[in-house]
Amino acid sequence: MKILHHPDRSELNLSTVLYALSDPIRLLIVSKLRNGEERSCGDFELPVVKSTASHHLRTLRESGVIHVRIQGTQRLMTIRTDDLEYRFPGLLEAVLGAYETSEEKQNLLHTEQPT
Repeated sequence: MKILHHPDRSELNLSTVLYALSDPIRLLIVSKLRNGEERSCGDFELPVVKSTASHHLRTLRESGVIHVRIQGTQRLMTIRTDDLEYRFPGLLEAVLGAYETSEEKQNLLHTEQPT
């Protein structure tokens, strides 16, 4: 079984987390994980091809924004809310709050699915 790298809480860097949260697709993914439930890759309807979605998920994992757990053939994801709140209090809530009301999210949700 492949072991996925997740940085320790102490290794989370503000610039890396902000970079991961700077992309509209990654913000959409984090927004969909916001309720705290574990979700699989297949649960996301993203306006990008599968390989691009995998890239975005890897970026979020390697930056420490999400945790990915492998169960059989599935990869289950959750936001590392406690770790992010410990290192950068209020950051995730502020970014997601602004994103939820943005035109950017509305435009992205209305983008056609990839073929």
